[in-house]
Amino acid sequence: MSNGKALMVVGQKRFVQTMRKAGADLKELKEVNRKAANVALPAVQALTTRGKTGRLAKSVRVGATQKAGIIRAGRKAVPYAGVINYGWPARHIKGRQFVNDGVAQSESRWQPLYKEFIDKTMSQIKGA
Repeated sequence: MSNGKALMVVGQKRFVQTMRKAGADLKELKEVNRKAANVALPAVQALTTRGKTGRLAKSVRVGATQKAGIIRAGRKAVPYAGVINYGWPARHIKGRQFVNDGVAQSESRWQPLYKEFIDKTMSQIKGA
């Protein structure tokens, strides 16, 4: 099972719609999302629990869509990633929120990528 935490700009859905209407290249937005996730990745990796094998830490990786950058933890061989991150109250397992916290802690480093994309898009509109 692969669990991911998306890098979300507040109002992400509206942001994507607005950028589309403004003529933004959504393929370029996907790349910005990937870059933002890569910027957040080291913070997430630093907070990832390291057990005896280190498999959870090795499973943390980046993905992206036109709507969000995504940091995933877990694979078929690491099905417990979601439980470690989010917890399992019925089993009295408290979530460590390593993905969520890493994304939040690195926000000041990945947020400028979105500002740059918005500024570039807006300058293209003004220049047209």
